[in-house]
Amino acid sequence: MSDFEGLRALVTGGASGIGRATAELLAARGARVAVLDLDPAGVPEPLLGYAADVTDDESVRRAVAAAAADLGGLDVLVNNAGIGAQGTVEDNDDETWHRVLDVNVVGMVRTARAALPHLRRSAHAAIVNTCSVAATAGLPQRALYSASKGAVLSLTLAMAADHVREGIRVNCVNPGTVDTPWVGRLLDAAADPAAERAALEARQPAGRLVSAAEVAGAIAHLASPSSGATTGTALAVDGGMQGLRLRPAGR
Repeated sequence: MSDFEGLRALVTGGASGIGRATAELLAARGARVAVLDLDPAGVPEPLLGYAADVTDDESVRRAVAAAAADLGGLDVLVNNAGIGAQGTVEDNDDETWHRVLDVNVVGMVRTARAALPHLRRSAHAAIVNTCSVAATAGLPQRALYSASKGAVLSLTLAMAADHVREGIRVNCVNPGTVDTPWVGRLLDAAADPAAERAALEARQPAGRLVSAAEVAGAIAHLASPSSGATTGTALAVDGGMQGLRLRPAGR
């Protein structure tokens, strides 16, 4: 496919996981792609890497400006940078709450704010935010993370309404549990990693974790000019976790 031929894309958190898979897919489909990450040193060609901390407005503005200058503009922004958190409302202190919300929510605001002047000059402007099934399903031990992703879902809808008449589409993807380095670290820290992986796989009706490539495919679909009538949409990529209610196996 070459639906991104001639387009310029920026992916935050693009050095690993979903972000890396998305950046590589967009490049394979014809886009010139810049990656923003805390450590972009390992980003391979033809991707362009820029160091940025989404909790630092000046860092974000500087990196977005540099990427836009090197690419000759921006058509697509993928707001993917984020961090996880575990626990109930009792388990994380105020500092942790502020940190996660600063990265997962305000980080998207900072990046979009810096990118919008460039996107307004594009004929195919699109923003895709990485949200989560945690925004729409009550998951145990994920109070803080779920709150941050619920905010991302609402932010996506508000941004879509604000910018639709400027020709800028805004959508989000809602992945289930994705087989990423972050999930791998959680599994490694579990008392019984094999049992924990089996439990995560079992709660998704498809019976397995979602791959980063599958989420990247959904992001590319929403960002593509071929989805020009799609805005204000949350696309689930969760193996049926949100919408399906299966009977127990064998019944």
